[in-house]
Amino acid sequence: MDGKRRLLVPSDYRASALQPHEGVDPFEGVYCFAAINAPCLECGGAAFFATYRDVIDEYPKLSPTRAALQRRFYASMNRLGFDTAGRITLPEKLCDQFNLSGDVVLAGLGESFQIWEPSAYEAWAAEQDKLVEDAFAKREVLYQ
Repeated sequence: MDGKRRLLVPSDYRASALQPHEGVDPFEGVYCFAAINAPCLECGGAAFFATYRDVIDEYPKLSPTRAALQRRFYASMNRLGFDTAGRITLPEKLCDQFNLSGDVVLAGLGESFQIWEPSAYEAWAAEQDKLVEDAFAKREVLYQ
């Protein structure tokens, strides 16, 4: 990430983000917000947006849980357009919140990607690796 908070999004991530999805207005960029389950930013295209929208829509309109989800997702979401070089400019507030400057880690997750401060990513990845190891160990027991 450069000093102006611009980040080059890899071409395969851009291609995924630009895929159309029914019911979501297309635009040349990504939706980006503070991840719900990790201390990082999460970004993605129309399919990513639709996943969260659909989860929120499962709750009754006046539900407190729905209101909390709407606030967390819609109120904090940023639509970040790609410039001609394929970069996005991250909001200063989100960079400050997650200590993002200079080197960052981009972690691809299929239809979305995360943006991490490197040491935070290392710690989180170690926790996630332990979960994966435990899950596979339990799965192996089931098939013996």
